[in-house]
Amino acid sequence: MMQSLAMAVRLARREMRGGVRGFRILLACLVLGVAAIAAVGSVREGLRTGLATQGAVLLGGDASVSFTYRFAGEDEAAILAANSDAMTVTADFRSMAVVGDDRGLTQIKAVDDAYPLVGEVELAPPMSLRAALNGQGGLPGAVMDDLLMTRLGLHKGDRFQLGGAEFVLMAELVKEPDNASAGFSLGPRTIVRRTALDGSGLLTEGTLFNSHYKLRLAEGASLNAVRATIMPTLEPNGARWRDARNGAPGLRQLVDRLGAFLVLVGLAGLAVGGVGISAAVRVYLDGKTETIAILRALGASRNILFLTYFLQIGLLTLVGVAVGLLLGVLIPVALAPLIAQTLPITAEISIYARPLLEAALYGILAALLFTLWPLARTEQVSPTALFRDAALGISRLPRPVFVGLSVMILALLIWSAAHLSGMPRLAIWSFAGLAAAFATLVLTGLAVRRAARWLGHQKALRGWPTLRMALGAVGGPGGEAGAVVMSLGLGLSVLAAVGQIDNNLRGAIARDLPDVAPSFFVVDIQSDQIDGVTARLADDPAVSRIDTAPMLRGMITRINDRPAREVAGGHWVVRGDRGLTYSATPTRTTVVAGEWWPQDYEGPPQISFAAEEAQEMGIGIGDNLTVNILGRDITGQITSLREVDFSQAGMGFVMTMNPTALASAPHSYIATIYADEAGEGAILRELGRAYPNITLISVRDAITQVTGIMGQVAAAITYGAMATLLTGFVVLMGAAAAGERARTYEAAVLKTLGATRPAILTNFAIRSAVLGAAAGVIAVLAGGLAGWAVTHYIMEERFAFDAWNAIAIVSGGVLATVLAGLFYAWRPLSSRPAQVLRARE
Repeated sequence: MMQSLAMAVRLARREMRGGVRGFRILLACLVLGVAAIAAVGSVREGLRTGLATQGAVLLGGDASVSFTYRFAGEDEAAILAANSDAMTVTADFRSMAVVGDDRGLTQIKAVDDAYPLVGEVELAPPMSLRAALNGQGGLPGAVMDDLLMTRLGLHKGDRFQLGGAEFVLMAELVKEPDNASAGFSLGPRTIVRRTALDGSGLLTEGTLFNSHYKLRLAEGASLNAVRATIMPTLEPNGARWRDARNGAPGLRQLVDRLGAFLVLVGLAGLAVGGVGISAAVRVYLDGKTETIAILRALGASRNILFLTYFLQIGLLTLVGVAVGLLLGVLIPVALAPLIAQTLPITAEISIYARPLLEAALYGILAALLFTLWPLARTEQVSPTALFRDAALGISRLPRPVFVGLSVMILALLIWSAAHLSGMPRLAIWSFAGLAAAFATLVLTGLAVRRAARWLGHQKALRGWPTLRMALGAVGGPGGEAGAVVMSLGLGLSVLAAVGQIDNNLRGAIARDLPDVAPSFFVVDIQSDQIDGVTARLADDPAVSRIDTAPMLRGMITRINDRPAREVAGGHWVVRGDRGLTYSATPTRTTVVAGEWWPQDYEGPPQISFAAEEAQEMGIGIGDNLTVNILGRDITGQITSLREVDFSQAGMGFVMTMNPTALASAPHSYIATIYADEAGEGAILRELGRAYPNITLISVRDAITQVTGIMGQVAAAITYGAMATLLTGFVVLMGAAAAGERARTYEAAVLKTLGATRPAILTNFAIRSAVLGAAAGVIAVLAGGLAGWAVTHYIMEERFAFDAWNAIAIVSGGVLATVLAGLFYAWRPLSSRPAQVLRARE
């Protein structure tokens, strides 16, 4: 064995003296695939590290305890203060900033003088936040995001209103340290001092706000110990804990999921590159048939020959992986400024071992998988190949041992992707989709060849010699149909799938809206204001409908005296506080099981629950729920289930209770207004002027903002897919280059027979267009199916096929193959027939 290895090393070293010209496609495919995976993984790791190291800054303290629609009671605040070195209290809510008749939705943060505990608020012009909030001219100060300043035409020193209070704008808010922990916001930020809102009507009992108690712990204090000390007392009252170890969970989840998805897209690109790797190895070994036959005649064993070329390709694989890893490290450095502008955290770009090892593993396994079979066919070359123009090993499959090894490598690759991506289900389905695409494209290549051969013999085409020759070339032996359809088809399939996902991500919000959606959501309507609001809207001819309901927020803490999460798992209903209401009769809803309480019912609390959510949580009629509302536990029995359609963009509550259960609790009202677009401006102005404390949220503006966020996510996925398409184009160019010698000989024969250059060029263009169109059509079908699967099963949204994307894919396939074919047609056209034909004698 050692002698065989030594001989293989000597032969491989001599073979490598000729350079790597035959392996340029192999190297390019490996470099692109590994670089894409390494770059995405490095950015993801940098963002994770940034989230971990900046956790306290992102959160605004070492720990945070939050309450819904209330501040902590005296005893609760005392517990928090006793277990921290310092504490700041903030309130977060939406309201309307008013300047004359202009109004803009804003997300207000009401702070105290201890804010911020960690990090710095950056203002323009530079000043301390405390100085800015002191105000001037006897008015309290405020700082505001420049987007809202521009929208309202505000400048430093201008006055504006929040509810019933007047403020003076002191500075532009440039940077807010704990903004990443605030979650999604519909309006730009405004920061004011909490005491300046006294009497404004914005922070009264029943209004919609969240309070956050940010804690700085003593040096060396254990987060787990502090949580174990305070939360058993506060959690039953609806308090929520978060600490610096996961300061921005929503952002971390986005980074993890998007990063995993992009790694899978990179793996798809590596699979596309695998086609080029396999083709490059096959073409290289085809050129070595005579050399291999001579070595066999001189007594070289098949093991020595296999090892000889395995060592060459293995060395080149390591070079390609190394270059790909280097690019994977450099690309995040180049993109760091763009990442910093997009996200509210700083990605700590560095060299991280895990993503690089992961990319190297994927690259090596892919290279092994796609080179093993072509290498194994060296065993099938015999000395008789010296006496005939034999192609390398096309007669039969490799030995079973190589088939078994290929299956093992593929299984290891799938397991690695499922395990390392953190999205095993998506990884497995992605590989299943790629396998189906491979099989489909192989069959398509065969079908295109048969169809081209059949069409070329039809009588109707006898007057079209150029077209017949092109079809004959596509359908003839040794043609490029298989390689072109496979390489371009896989790349276009990935791009088509991403295009369909992109379209559904961007259009999901608008597409799921009903034909008639509300114009406004109105919140924080007080009990003494609801009659006036409805009277004003009832007399407005622009208003077609108004729905109102009492609005409270509560957290389901127990189900049948067991912890809610223990019963319902991670269902979204029990992951936080939810909206609930009370009603004497079922309004705009249908009871599908059980019975609604009587209108004059005054007994123990009863609950009507959303039917679909109840089924998902495994609860039903007769079950008892404990709901914490404003720190008070209310236990009621589910007596009915009703149909709630949240897709209607109107008012929908998971839980509704009988009136006597909730009517005495402090609460406000919520309303949805359906109006003509022309009348929306007057409604906004007049309601805001009459009731300055209420907040009107434009559904149209909300849709625009959410759609923009979806578009950013879709754009990131599209950029990842472009690397896959680039790999496919490299493979396509490789296939075209591999056929250049055959086209040179064909052009020489055609010139000898009297064909003109335009006719020969048209011949080459037609065959390229046919193959590109075939690849594009299959890519549309495969990509559409993959896009539907991701949209339906992963995003859980309705799928809509994007026809324009399909047309672009087919057109792109045709254009790419025509350009590649014509690029490698110039040299054959310029060659002299006599020289070419004499060389083939």
